[in-house]
Amino acid sequence: MHPPPGAAQPLPTFEVVARDGRLSPPRLEVPAGSRIKLVIKNDGKSPIEFENLAMRVEKVLAPGGTSFVVLPRLKPGEYEFIDEFHMDTGKMTVVAR
Repeated sequence: MHPPPGAAQPLPTFEVVARDGRLSPPRLEVPAGSRIKLVIKNDGKSPIEFENLAMRVEKVLAPGGTSFVVLPRLKPGEYEFIDEFHMDTGKMTVVAR
């Protein structure tokens, strides 16, 4: 059965886990040309600030918190995300193909 015209299609959804100053997975492949939902879980003991300033994506999570961000349609390429509270180790790359 097909959804009615104009109905929202489910977004491709991927999970990102922050723990002990690291983002996992460190490299995430997603489909290019689609909006993407990233579910962010903070399994660590300190707050995180997940962000990509070029896309105006920013999410602060307390320890144990879960939230999500929706990314715009990505052109093929690599996009860097950081945990601003753990700049040295909290990095991940989203690869759109």
